Amino acid sequence: MMSHSRFRAGVIAGFSAALVALTATPARADARPAGCAVVQDSTLLTLFGSGQRFPDFLAAAKARREGWLKMADSARVDDALVARAKAVGGTWHLLVVAIDACGDSMNNVPYLAKLSELVPGLDLRIVLPVNGRPVQDTHRSLDGRTATPTIVLLDSTGNDVGCIVELPREIRDWAHGVRATVSSDSLHAGIRSFYAANRGVAIATEAVEMLEAAKAGSPRCARGARP
Repeated sequence: MMSHSRFRAGVIAGFSAALVALTATPARADARPAGCAVVQDSTLLTLFGSGQRFPDFLAAAKARREGWLKMADSARVDDALVARAKAVGGTWHLLVVAIDACGDSMNNVPYLAKLSELVPGLDLRIVLPVNGRPVQDTHRSLDGRTATPTIVLLDSTGNDVGCIVELPREIRDWAHGVRATVSSDSLHAGIRSFYAANRGVAIATEAVEMLEAAKAGSPRCARGARP
């Protein structure tokens, strides 16, 4: 019988090979139907207004504090992605439900904050799950869980015009496919390996694609339903 350590090593090795393939090919469109209906809900803009700006969230972070500070200090967004986001124009809001104890939040939100810092008309606010749970309930992970981070794109009047739930697309599809068949340790080891190698490219790219799709009238939101 294969030992747990050998099984885990095999899973991570297999993921590493897949990671090489991902980083060697251009970002692709989501395999699932990309469109989603525009949801008009004035309460989302109110919730956004109650949220924290990233520097305030960072200052208050206690769990994983050193990791947050390191990610915030090192986060960079490619100039070409910034230019694409600037070309979208208009006013947009990134409503993020996150918590300092969440590793996925720590590895993604700083890059979104950097993007919003560099793009006029793009603002980001963070709310904790205690206030953001209704947003999580309507934007669940692919297997139906409420998750952090839950990132919802709002237009200038507060309409829900896109989302990214929990993970960027490249790792989201992999994690959803293997979650029921590998140990939690192996799953999280694979996700950590992805973050270390990708350095925010995936989440920044998907966020810009989400902006472009919303501007074109074809909102993107890959989400699941309550089990």
